[in-house]
Amino acid sequence: MVLNYIWIGFFAIAFIIAAIQLLMGNTEVFPAIMNSTFDNAKTAFEISLGLTGVLSLWMGIMKIGERGGLVDVLARWLSPLMVRLFPEIPAGHPVFGHIFMNFSANMLGLDNAATPLGLKAMEGLQELNKQKDTATNAMIMFLVLNTSGLTLIPVGVMVYRAQMGAAQPTDVFIPILIATAIATLAGMVITSLYQHINLFNRAIMAFVLGICVVVSGVIWLSTQVDRETMNLWSTVVANIILFTIIIAFIAAGIRRKINVYEAFVEGAKGGFETAVRIIPYLVAILVAIGVFRASGAMDFIVGGLGRMVEFCGGNADYVAALPTAIMKPLSGSGARGMMVDAMQQYGADSFVGRLSCIFQGATDTTFYILAVYFGSVGVRKTRHAVSAGLLTDICGVIAAIAVAAIFFG
Repeated sequence: MVLNYIWIGFFAIAFIIAAIQLLMGNTEVFPAIMNSTFDNAKTAFEISLGLTGVLSLWMGIMKIGERGGLVDVLARWLSPLMVRLFPEIPAGHPVFGHIFMNFSANMLGLDNAATPLGLKAMEGLQELNKQKDTATNAMIMFLVLNTSGLTLIPVGVMVYRAQMGAAQPTDVFIPILIATAIATLAGMVITSLYQHINLFNRAIMAFVLGICVVVSGVIWLSTQVDRETMNLWSTVVANIILFTIIIAFIAAGIRRKINVYEAFVEGAKGGFETAVRIIPYLVAILVAIGVFRASGAMDFIVGGLGRMVEFCGGNADYVAALPTAIMKPLSGSGARGMMVDAMQQYGADSFVGRLSCIFQGATDTTFYILAVYFGSVGVRKTRHAVSAGLLTDICGVIAAIAVAAIFFG
């Protein structure tokens, strides 16, 4: 229901802003809006088409892992923590393994693997759902932790900074790591408050401490090597881990004496069906976002925020980077475009350029994730998923601004 109101809101605001521009003599605004609808509908289909192969691959691999028993082993290992964050799920349930695999892929920056693993986890959560059209607490916790976007090594952002001529492309690495860790912890706390989950227990506190230790270790490692070595290590290590998982799943299947090939094919068929099923949801959300952006509503909001901050006597230096922060919950590619535009206009090593990069790495694409993940299992009533996700995004934005001010202000 919330997504319904937001979707209508995108079109309503876009129409109002476009009508005002037309009255002011801008005759190109409505053609631009209509072009954006066609372009984004095409983009949505292309994204889904591109996901088909990746979904089929990873759904097939996960099917082997299920039959080989590795997913069950992983689920039992994670139960002490997961049963507290996801109290609706029975201890040792295989879906815990899928959730962990998704989180691991996200942390390693492996988006192509994270999406199919996340969709597989949603299928498992839907099997436990008694009201198939309504999001469960477990689904919402899973998606909010996804939208917080915890990534240990933001290779993509650093590559864009290198392409834009930054003197030290990795100088945003530690600020992004701090901001995204804060966003993840905030998402966990916010959703737990909604769901009345007690966070003060040994397993969750150990998890929080573990995140802090891992983040601190990555920060320390980044100070010991140069930029090229860091980028090389992050890419190589992430892909070694991923390929090791594939080999381990296949080996477990062989050990269990299952037909590995048939298990893969069976899982891959599910990946193809999922890719087709999410097309309407992708078209709906991307077209709405495209209309909102093409109408000039985004520019209107950012300009208004800048004038408001200046009127209140605040420092408006960060306002020029806000388009990236505002676009990030709506569209990953749109946010990347805003980030690159900020670096082109103000310079890769400017405060605005660096802050836009931190915004890009601090959180994930909330509406895209909600639309795709809920759409894949037919959930229409999202309950507090949108509000919890957006509050998490706001925490990530505030953390990004504070960290940028400390490091580069």
